[in-house]
Amino acid sequence: MSEPASISAGIADRYATAIFEIATEGKALESLESSMTDLATALADSADLQELISSPLLSREEQSVGIKAVAAKMGLDETLSNALALMASKRRLFVVPALIEALRARIAEERGEITAEVISAKALTKTQSEKLAKTLAERVGKTVTINATVDASIIGGLVVKVGSKMIDSSIRSKLNSLQNAMKEVG
Repeated sequence: MSEPASISAGIADRYATAIFEIATEGKALESLESSMTDLATALADSADLQELISSPLLSREEQSVGIKAVAAKMGLDETLSNALALMASKRRLFVVPALIEALRARIAEERGEITAEVISAKALTKTQSEKLAKTLAERVGKTVTINATVDASIIGGLVVKVGSKMIDSSIRSKLNSLQNAMKEVG
């Protein structure tokens, strides 16, 4: 991880911890999760909102006024709205995307869920995805959510990442292993 990304992740993690604990104490995790999803969607869809959180040309006051207006218009959870206002006053809005990811991870952990990153050569069918999720859930002892992506360069098979573990059963990986073995022989 690069140094700026590491710094952003650290800042986001501290804010996420505080927001999560406040929401947990107030029994408002569902409201927080809903607001977080709405904010993530708005960030993905709005170039203006992306500019608001990342532009160094905007003053603290402009960012603060802007993010408060966005939070009010969207009806965001009070804890999240207050945190965004505080982040604006500290010029920390640039970490909002990392904050959303950190909060999602904490909420999933609280619910006993884990996300598996799955890369396949072709898109998985719903049945395949459900079967894989069930198999992984039996292995890790938690509810597994599949985040599937397609990468034709793996030729076939799957690459599955769950937490810190990775299972690479792709044909590309097997061909690379075979190529290395042949280099050792010759």
